Amino acid sequence: MTDRHAACSCGQLTLTAKSEPVRISVCHCLACQRRTGSIFGVQARFERDKVTVEGNSKEYIRTADAGNEITFHFCPDCGATVYYELDEVPDVIAVPVGAFADPGFPAPRVSVYEARQHPWASVPEDVEHFD
Repeated sequence: MTDRHAACSCGQLTLTAKSEPVRISVCHCLACQRRTGSIFGVQARFERDKVTVEGNSKEYIRTADAGNEITFHFCPDCGATVYYELDEVPDVIAVPVGAFADPGFPAPRVSVYEARQHPWASVPEDVEHFD
């Protein structure tokens, strides 16, 4: 098992996951598009008790399309989101895959909110697909 290290852009806020992800997914919802500045968000979920966080963060809480609350933790210096918590799945920590800056990170296995997917973007056919 490899430790995985995530960080904000300036390095002040860091996260270490001492396990493999329990889920890796692509989200096409409009809120993830706005949060990332991209056409989708990619996140990996880790068991909470296998994650350590160092540094200071600010929080932003929003209600997801499904009605649950998500608490985003971002660096107060550079603004990069390093992790978030989903109230409906309290035993995991979600991490934007880009925060790992690791091109060898495993591929997603789930794609959600595909009704909002940009028509020119594609995800692998062998992932679970949800509208």
